[in-house]
Amino acid sequence: MSIEDRMQRRMERRGTNNFSTSNPNEIKYQEALNRVKRIKGFYTHALVYVVINIMIIIVNIQNLNEGESYFQFHNFFTAFFWGIGLLAHGLSVFLPGMILGNDWEERKIKELMDKEKNNKWE
Repeated sequence: MSIEDRMQRRMERRGTNNFSTSNPNEIKYQEALNRVKRIKGFYTHALVYVVINIMIIIVNIQNLNEGESYFQFHNFFTAFFWGIGLLAHGLSVFLPGMILGNDWEERKIKELMDKEKNNKWE
């Protein structure tokens, strides 16, 4: 299987199967476009998180009894658990590049292809 076939399969798994992999520059562009979409998705998620939690805080403050403290666990329940999900989303978007490097996937593909090439019976 050629590297173009492997890249085409990778693009199909990512949902970009309408893209032709005839040029390495086009492949890089498509991968960058997908990364930008993932980052935009995270920023949208973070914005919705902030807006909704501000609305929840306002509603909770309006429903407080006189002399009641706002700092109770049930007032932070949504923000806490949704925050865990937002953190996981952020790590999935930003952490692979920080830990593995930007071209890790390409290096790993080449390494596996070389290993497969050396193990073939020809």
